[in-house]
Amino acid sequence: MNDELTGEVTRGARALVVYPQMRGRGDLDPEARLEEARGLAAAIGLVVAEAMAIPIREPRAGTLFGEGQIQNISVACELNEAELIIVDGSLSAIQQRNLEEKLKRKVIDRTGLILEIFGERAATAEGRLQVELAHLDYQAGRLVRSWTHLERQRGGFGFLGGPGETQIEADRRMIRDRMAKIRRELEQVRRTRGLHRDRREKAPWPIVALVGYTNAGKSTLFNYLTGAEVMAEDLLFATLDPTMRAIRLPAVEKAILSDTVGFISDLPTQLVAAFRATLEEVNAADVILHVRDIANPDTESQKRQVLDVLADLGVIDGEGGSEEEGETAPGIPIIEVWNKWDLLTPMQADELRDVMAQRADEVIVPLSARTGMGCEFLLETIGATLTSDAKVYTFVIPAADGQRIAFLHARGEVLSEEDAGAGDQGPLLRLQVRLAERELGRFSAL
Repeated sequence: MNDELTGEVTRGARALVVYPQMRGRGDLDPEARLEEARGLAAAIGLVVAEAMAIPIREPRAGTLFGEGQIQNISVACELNEAELIIVDGSLSAIQQRNLEEKLKRKVIDRTGLILEIFGERAATAEGRLQVELAHLDYQAGRLVRSWTHLERQRGGFGFLGGPGETQIEADRRMIRDRMAKIRRELEQVRRTRGLHRDRREKAPWPIVALVGYTNAGKSTLFNYLTGAEVMAEDLLFATLDPTMRAIRLPAVEKAILSDTVGFISDLPTQLVAAFRATLEEVNAADVILHVRDIANPDTESQKRQVLDVLADLGVIDGEGGSEEEGETAPGIPIIEVWNKWDLLTPMQADELRDVMAQRADEVIVPLSARTGMGCEFLLETIGATLTSDAKVYTFVIPAADGQRIAFLHARGEVLSEEDAGAGDQGPLLRLQVRLAERELGRFSAL
């Protein structure tokens, strides 16, 4: 990352977190938001010296905060020896520059902080491309933050060339060119993913996608169910790159479990766009597991944020914020996984059992991915969901047609299999299979 354009965040630096509490955002708990900001800072090794919420009645165009509030922030920085200020909100380029001038310290906003985390965590070539695209998109509007070298001019070409382009224009052009190149590469990745999805459609195994707010425990659950060793720490965005592993389910011979990037409130639009190809994997799922940190006091707000992103991707209808919403637009069922049940007090657990009883029309599984409590029931629930609309069909198939026979064994429940004589293609088998309607459609397409 170009330090002159975006500044540099040094691991181990002492930081002051400031949450601008906007009027009309009563759905967000300031304490939960500050705790989340602390987690984001810790994710890249920053030391949060203090975190404070500042009420904003009317945002200032030039600085966001009022003069008195800026003075209070400055005093807090001096008292806590903070060298970095994290504004847990969105700052314009002008606001960021003006705050740095007034506070004499580096200032980054929520988008910049999340981009720093993603830049550090991306492991695959695709992930690095996605993060670089998001970084460049973010930087493109912030060249105003750079200093005098951007005002220099380059001479035009030839004898009659005009004054030429300024350095800032050249930098913008270079960023635009690089972004265009990355988009072309990501489009190729997207086409490749599409081919992989088409192949998986023909493969005999259903896809189960894990989605959820960051740090809800998706990777811990993924590891428990698959025996994998995906990085799973008490960190926001501990894993970025999607991972797939096979699992066995009751009534289904085999399924593919897919772990995706975690969501977060106010996820930068640059990242939503950049990671769209990755997140669209959810659209190919047969079942979605929405993993929630049920012990988090802000769990309902986190649920709305996840459903909003799923709605943006076209996975579910509408705004995605209503409690009653449980079915997806294309018919992909959602199972709510209430993780971290082991962290609840007995009173909290009783209250949540009452909530589950009131929402009997939804599929909810309480569990602890850390201890394994409830995980067997989750596997049974996934299997039951995959076969919920199953009917019994009879198929007569050539014994040599291994692909179709394997499909029926993997995607359905084979009740009987017997010799059916011989046909033009050799020996035949008669199979009686309990098969879901969508699997019947896929079988017919083979």
